[in-house]
Amino acid sequence: MTRAEHGFTPPVRRSAEHGFTLVEVMVALLIFGMIAAAGVGILSFSVRAQAVTGAKLDDAAALGRTMSILSADLAQAVNRPARDEGGTVRPGFVGEGATLALVRLGWSNVDAAPRSTAQKVAWRVANGALERIAYPMPDGAAPLPPAALLTRVREARLRYRFKGAWSDRWDGAQGVPLPDAAELTIVRADGTLWRSLFLVGTGYTGATRG
Repeated sequence: MTRAEHGFTPPVRRSAEHGFTLVEVMVALLIFGMIAAAGVGILSFSVRAQAVTGAKLDDAAALGRTMSILSADLAQAVNRPARDEGGTVRPGFVGEGATLALVRLGWSNVDAAPRSTAQKVAWRVANGALERIAYPMPDGAAPLPPAALLTRVREARLRYRFKGAWSDRWDGAQGVPLPDAAELTIVRADGTLWRSLFLVGTGYTGATRG
């Protein structure tokens, strides 16, 4: 007596030749698509986060580097009048608005070139960047190409302090060649405001951010 005669139906066995049904294939493709989409989303987010973090770190490094260079320039400033390209004698320290020109000491001479350790430098804001311009010689030389130290600068302003009073302009007209201190205020493109204070003519001591 067979199983069919007793009411038992043997299970249907699918051979390997039958493969997957269309529904099974569609479900598998749907699951694979969801996993792939999630992976792409995570990878895209990771790349964007890494790019943003890298940009912020680079900007912070540029800001710190700029403040250190300006602090060194101001600390090494000296009362040394210099001639411009036309031969006119200018004071050794002149500043107004976001523009500053000065003569500083301590210019490293690693190549032992026949030159002075005094260097004329200028600071300005141009094309949204805070630039530093160096001169190969204090007198009569044309400036070297400007170096953009800090980008995304919307506005910058320098002030000068002498005997407790602040001034927006300095040219030594009062018989005092150098101020006691200087203040730099920078407004970045995103509205962030930075304010730094520097000592002038006292040797390099580093910048103090306010």
